Amino acid sequence: MAKAKTNYTCSECGGISNKWTGQCPSCQQWNTLVETVIETPGLNRLSQPQQHVGLAQAAPVLSLADIEAIDVPRFGTGIEEFDRVLGGGLVPGGVVLIGGDPGIGKSTLLLQALGSMSRTRKVLYVSGEESGAQIALRAKRLVVEARDLQFQAEIQLEKILATLAEHRPDVAVIDSIQTVYSDALSSAPGSVAQVRECAAQLTRTAKQSGVTIIMVGHVTKEGALAGPRVLEHIVDTVLYFEGDTHSSFRLVRAVKNRFGAVNELGVFAMTEKGLKGVSNPSALFLSQHDNQVPGSCVMVTQEGTRPLLVEIQALVDSSHGPNARRLSVGLDQNRLAMLLAVLHRHAGVAAFDQDVFINAVGGVKITEPAADLAVMLAIQSSLRNKPLPRGLVVFGEVGLAGEIRPAPRGQERLREAAKLGFSVAMIPKANAPKGKIEGLNVIAVERIDEALEKIRDAAV
Repeated sequence: MAKAKTNYTCSECGGISNKWTGQCPSCQQWNTLVETVIETPGLNRLSQPQQHVGLAQAAPVLSLADIEAIDVPRFGTGIEEFDRVLGGGLVPGGVVLIGGDPGIGKSTLLLQALGSMSRTRKVLYVSGEESGAQIALRAKRLVVEARDLQFQAEIQLEKILATLAEHRPDVAVIDSIQTVYSDALSSAPGSVAQVRECAAQLTRTAKQSGVTIIMVGHVTKEGALAGPRVLEHIVDTVLYFEGDTHSSFRLVRAVKNRFGAVNELGVFAMTEKGLKGVSNPSALFLSQHDNQVPGSCVMVTQEGTRPLLVEIQALVDSSHGPNARRLSVGLDQNRLAMLLAVLHRHAGVAAFDQDVFINAVGGVKITEPAADLAVMLAIQSSLRNKPLPRGLVVFGEVGLAGEIRPAPRGQERLREAAKLGFSVAMIPKANAPKGKIEGLNVIAVERIDEALEKIRDAAV
């Protein structure tokens, strides 16, 4: 009997190598090569299904100006926060991939969405991890209308495709893509080859039939979607669930969306009846203090098209070791070290013998540099042990030369702060509004030393 031919596929970039090496030759990542079978002896090649088929018939070459540009039709899921993250709703023929830690609420959210859409559309839930009794019990607990919700417990790709062709649903959920396998491949479910081929076949079916497919993806211990990186390239939209499983709040973030804005954020609260959208998410990230406390500063961050107010907390304490500690939760730790250097060089605030701890309240992760000014003001407040003025909100990027750079969508940030009752805003001079914003006193600054001086004068 002939030996099966194998190669090694990188789980990060999809690169192929003839032999195993510790490092992928394509992307230089370590320990990412996985052995896959490329040919099964004794299998009649003519009997295999035709796998590589184009999504459309051959079309003539046209000028882009002659092609009519039309808006993509959408339909809602019945959950407002979910629609926001998707860019306004689901698209017929679109493929959505949603990932997150185990138990964070992926299946709960999708079951609620299918129950809501089943009133007006034909929906199908395909589960490869749970039985029908488990899903029915969850639907009963969540009070989901399940009369018109179709369910199938199946992991074989060919049977799932046959079900989609027979029932022709408008929306189908595959939970999860790592459990699905194809008979055309001999590797185990969840392997690189199986995940890549099954996702490609489901995507091809979605584009050809117009059914919207939502796939649930497992994540690795680092938090990235398990399987080959090509999985995220195949689909139209990639969503990530964020948040601590011990907390009642969940964040759904869009990191890729061909039909909408990326970095959109949906905020949910986990209740006994499932996930509920939060209409005013800024309240989640602001601590309720009776009096102003040192080391606390409120900033306005921008998540997609939504401005959010987040409290940045700093704790500066004398270091009792040879090396001062620098710890940041929710913000980039390397950027914290850079900001401390800028604070020392351009504002004369030395913290080389102090332990500095930074935290973004509520578990939110802030990646934009507009949080720089808030971090530095919180550090200065904690170091002096004096609270910042009441009703103060700030935003702005700080450069290595000590200048304060503008942040995008400055007007929207200011309007959101004024709507929530803040009375003073310290912002970059380039973001200063042309007209007066009712109830908001705007302080425009150009450099970090100027900002600290005005804060000291206001605190006095």
